[in-house]
Amino acid sequence: MTTTKGTDTSLAAAVDTAGGATPPGIATGYEGSIADQLRGYVRRVRGGEMGMLPAIAGLIVLTILFTALSPYFLTRLNIANLFTQSASLAVLAVALVFVILLGEIDLSAGVTAGVGMGAFILLDSVANWDWLPSFLVGLLVGLAIGTFIGYFVAKVGIPSFVVTLGLFLGLPGLLLVMLGDGNTYRIQSPEVLAIMNNNLPLWGGWVMLVVVVLVSIATAYYDRGRRVKAGVPVRPLGLLWIRIGVIAVATLVFVLLLNQNRSVSVLPVEGVPIVVPITLAIIWVGTQVLDRTRYGLHLYAVGGNPEAARRAGINVAAIRISAFMICSTLAIVSGLFTASRIGTVGTSFGSTIVLNGVAAAVVGGVSLFGGRGRLIQAVVGAILISMITNGLGLLQLPGGVNLLITGGVLVLAATVDALSRKRSGASLARN
Repeated sequence: MTTTKGTDTSLAAAVDTAGGATPPGIATGYEGSIADQLRGYVRRVRGGEMGMLPAIAGLIVLTILFTALSPYFLTRLNIANLFTQSASLAVLAVALVFVILLGEIDLSAGVTAGVGMGAFILLDSVANWDWLPSFLVGLLVGLAIGTFIGYFVAKVGIPSFVVTLGLFLGLPGLLLVMLGDGNTYRIQSPEVLAIMNNNLPLWGGWVMLVVVVLVSIATAYYDRGRRVKAGVPVRPLGLLWIRIGVIAVATLVFVLLLNQNRSVSVLPVEGVPIVVPITLAIIWVGTQVLDRTRYGLHLYAVGGNPEAARRAGINVAAIRISAFMICSTLAIVSGLFTASRIGTVGTSFGSTIVLNGVAAAVVGGVSLFGGRGRLIQAVVGAILISMITNGLGLLQLPGGVNLLITGGVLVLAATVDALSRKRSGASLARN
């Protein structure tokens, strides 16, 4: 394998030799014409590397099913609600990807968000701080909890399941002490409430479209330039423009749809929800970190084969600690989205969402065995999980049915992951 950074070549070779996973960086993939690319993709799928293909198939099937069963599913109002509802889960799933790629787990991400938002609400609504410094304190709380988890996992050697399970059980008690028994505080800041409940002006949606297209073009040509400079074969320009075209058309349809009035009352409701561009920005930054930095390469290497990564000179402990820090900090952002949507912070905040976050990442195609997965896969999984909840709600089915179906989908996704790894020859054992 060849990489764009000479210092990383021996690392990638060491990981490959040891049987670990190769990160999906800019210097990987099957090269050639568009037809060659398609044939290479089919071969990879047959070899067990299905990525988020099952999740996309699930989205298509569920869309057809719920559209046939409910006349309200594909309405403009419900589409806007679906993307708004999935935003907090998508960010939490993105947060969990950083630790799942290491073959670890964080069961405390949801309650970490609860404690962080507990600190936020006490400063914002009780101490009358401005919302932004209050939120920054919440982020620091998440950073501290992530550092705590990472230290005990990487330095002390306690399994992440045990550490985070302990916090999952203990942090709700801390939140109870902070807020008082049974107390619920209402969000006072209009800026926070606007995140999940207000929309961009109509021109804001078009600005978002232009930014998405320009960033896609710039990123694609940046990657291509690095490959050319490193002497690595590049994919055909036609494929690059097809990909950009798909992104542009999808975003255009999305903006056109949501810029129309979707209100069922007299007052018009139109425009892209404010949370959408914020979520897209988080996903883009996270993708750049994982796919286009040395840190991302090291994280995939540690997840694929920790011992090979250590022998290649990577500080495995530092990578593990930093991954938990990122996870817990992003969990606070997810908590802010949730608080904005429901308008309150109570003593049970965040105690149920984390398992849905893990489910979203795994259903999207991120491997629980570590070393394989992309942030966009977790986002697709979050939309799939949210679509199940949304569609079953429209059908007015009991909540127990939602839990049964979500659990079944998770088990199915984990089974597909295990079978695909066996078919591709990858080991299911941790090194």
